[in-house]
Amino acid sequence: MKTTIRIIIAILIVISFGSKSNAQATWNLDPNHTNVKFTATHMVISEVDGHFKTFAGSMTASKPDFTDAKIDFTVDVASITTDNDMRDNHLKSDDFFNAEKFPKMTFKSVSMKKISGNKYELTGDLTIRNITKRVKFAVVYGGTVKDPYGNTKAGFKATTTIDRLGFGLKWNSLIETGGAVVGKDVVININAEFTLAK
Repeated sequence: MKTTIRIIIAILIVISFGSKSNAQATWNLDPNHTNVKFTATHMVISEVDGHFKTFAGSMTASKPDFTDAKIDFTVDVASITTDNDMRDNHLKSDDFFNAEKFPKMTFKSVSMKKISGNKYELTGDLTIRNITKRVKFAVVYGGTVKDPYGNTKAGFKATTTIDRLGFGLKWNSLIETGGAVVGKDVVININAEFTLAK
């Protein structure tokens, strides 16, 4: 009888440790060490860079390699800046984002797949102007460390290219050679740092 009880206790301990090791961890985006940038071609011959100043995000994962990570990300459209007020106001207008009617861009992941080493493919739904499309980010996992204050941090760099026309950002004008003033493809680069919630 005592042997049976010991076996049952041992099984419960193993189950308990297993459940803890697979516990869902929550990670909060650190806005002070994160940036959301984009690049578009201008008149075919050059590029214009910009970024968003206000955003928020979170990630949940139970696996230490983040292959089951779920990520939610929100960007405040009105916080866009390209270091040119006239251009920024144009981007906020209905020709592009219509920040007044559609104040947020959102991304909700559906999978995080390891490709090799620290390289991943993040797939999810990106919504701009209430138009949602499935996109894939190429992700480089920078690693996980503890900062001087005892916080656990994880860093990622994510890159994708979207067709802005498919999201309703349709303004355009042609130059005399026939090329577009603003290219249809926009490169998005996100350097993200997450903090493990305590």
